[in-house]
Amino acid sequence: QLQLVESGGGLVQPGGSLRLSCAASVGTLDYRAIGWFRQAPGKERETIACISSAETERGTVFLDSVKGRFTVSRDNAKNTVYLQMNALKPEDTAIYYCALQLGSIQAVCIMGRDQFGPWGQGTQVTVSL
Repeated sequence: QLQLVESGGGLVQPGGSLRLSCAASVGTLDYRAIGWFRQAPGKERETIACISSAETERGTVFLDSVKGRFTVSRDNAKNTVYLQMNALKPEDTAIYYCALQLGSIQAVCIMGRDQFGPWGQGTQVTVSL
């Protein structure tokens, strides 16, 4: 069964950058759409972005508050999907997760409730002075 592991989080100052990675510990990501999400303490999970299996450069960022600052990309040769985060703000502090597109069509991004999973441990991003 395909399993994803997030990494690359940490503490960064406002205005800084981080690149999160989502790698498959078992199996290949080549034919799967991958979504990025985040959840801050006391808040609901937010959908950040998604990249389909055919998008070799950049996927689509959905979250208005990060548009122009975050980009999603993939390197199938490395079996990894990335979330590049620039100009980070304190309100970007959250646990960040990646997840697989579920359902019968798994290669393209189909957004909506319960369309992604399973959920791993995520990686903590803290933006603070």
